[in-house]
Amino acid sequence: MQTILIVDDSKFMRLANERALIKAGFKVITAGDGEQALQLASTHVPDLIVLDMLLPKVAGLDVLKSLRQNPDTALVPVIVLSSLAQSNEVKLISEGATAYFEKAKLGLDKSSDALLEIIQGMTTVNSKPVGKKQ
Repeated sequence: MQTILIVDDSKFMRLANERALIKAGFKVITAGDGEQALQLASTHVPDLIVLDMLLPKVAGLDVLKSLRQNPDTALVPVIVLSSLAQSNEVKLISEGATAYFEKAKLGLDKSSDALLEIIQGMTTVNSKPVGKKQ
């Protein structure tokens, strides 16, 4: 069972996405701020991370940079979900994000279907988790 870490300061978004991913067969851990995200990523190295950018304690960009500098999480795919404009995509990809999506364009306030589709596409490569050493 693949583990996904959801990092979002919105309790509503965390719970909605967590429910959808658990229903789809994923193990889910969640963090409400950047500091907690880094702790969880280190102790329970996930197969994929869904990361919001606007976070308390440690900003999303700093979380992304720290994840990429940590040998245990350097290869874990990170999907950035944010309400920030798509113009940030190039910078975030250069900092190590695997993909970037605007929350509003995915309709996450209504359904987690789009996120689930993205995650299923990213976690199934040759039936092995993406980002793990093979």
